[in-house]
Parts: sequence; structure tokens; C-alpha cells
Amino acid sequence: MNTSSAAAHRYEGHVELWLIRHGETEWSLSGQHTGRTDIPLTERGHKQAQLLAPLLATQHFDRVLTSPMSRAIQTCRETGLGERAEVERDLHEWDYGIYEGRTTSAIRETVPGWSVWDSPIPEGESLEQIQTRARSLIERLLASQGRIALFSHAHFLRVLGGCWMGDSAALGAHLILDTASISILGFDRDNRALRQWNVRCSEAE
Repeated sequence: MNTSSAAAHRYEGHVELWLIRHGETEWSLSGQHTGRTDIPLTERGHKQAQLLAPLLATQHFDRVLTSPMSRAIQTCRETGLGERAEVERDLHEWDYGIYEGRTTSAIRETVPGWSVWDSPIPEGESLEQIQTRARSLIERLLASQGRIALFSHAHFLRVLGGCWMGDSAALGAHLILDTASISILGFDRDNRALRQWNVRCSEAE
């Protein structure tokens, strides 16, 4: 990960967001939608998070924010940033409603063609609702300056990336995000831009 390049091109006066997805869980491994279920990291997930620590230790963060879910908080602690972390409720994962704990393939057995990006989610969050949440968070973060670490979840961080680049949650469908990965949202002059995406330090055995 070329962190020196990212720092060199940082546009002073603007905020820079480091998006860190939590490490592996049993449900991320199986592909089950994990929204409001508070599931912990696997042993491998802890190791993945620990591998992020040396890289993050080389950076100065003006703020550290984490989702209230234990998998994000555990990841934050394993990277060495836990003592500085503030819980930010808007960083919680998409609420999948009746599809919580189910895989996309299982859902499609009864709802052909279902996708979180363009299908109804009964008793959960719609695309429009999560887009509103992401836009609201972005507006608050834009009032800050400096570098901010955000520990959160795959779908919400993909939505955040889409809203940052094109003010559209639907763009997140085109942004793959692995466990224990780092992505950077920043600026190119005055334009919001994606600086790096889905960078992994290594694969924990």
C-alpha cells in the first residue's frame, strides 16, 4: 500500500477518510448477511486485524470512529487504535430485515434475482434509507479536517464509497470489499475522489 503517495497527494484543508472493514467472522466466511447480529471475529479474523496494526501505526489519525458492533470494535482494538475510538452509530451495517443471517443464493430460491442493491428488504433498510444515512455521515465528516479512521462493515462502507464519489449508494454495487481491508477516500483538488480501495496487508493463515 503506497501510504507515502497517499499522504503526499492529500489536499490540505480537506478531510481524508480511511475505511477499515472488520476482520473475518463465521458469517462473512459463509456469506450470510450480517447486519444487526452481533457476531465476533474468528481466530483468523483477529489475526487479519493484527496484520493491519503496523501500517496504521505509521499514520497520524485525528479521530478514530467505530461501528457499535463487536466485530468492528474488536478489529479496531487489534490494530492498536481502540483506546482512541469513539462509537459512531451511523457506521453500523445495513439492516437486512427478514434476510438477516441468510445468503443471497438462499434468498433467491424464493425471490429470484434478489439483490441487496435493488430489491425490497422487508423490515430492514431500503437502499434509499441507507443512502440517507451515509450522506448524513459524510456531511458531518466534511465539517472536519485531517485524517479519520472509520471501522465498519462491507455493505455500509461500499455505500459510503458510492456516496462519496457519486452521491449514490447504488454505486457501491461495483466496489468489492474484503475483510480486514483498507480503503481511502479523499480529494483531488476540490473534487471528492477514491484514493485507494480494498487494500489488504496480507492473508492470515
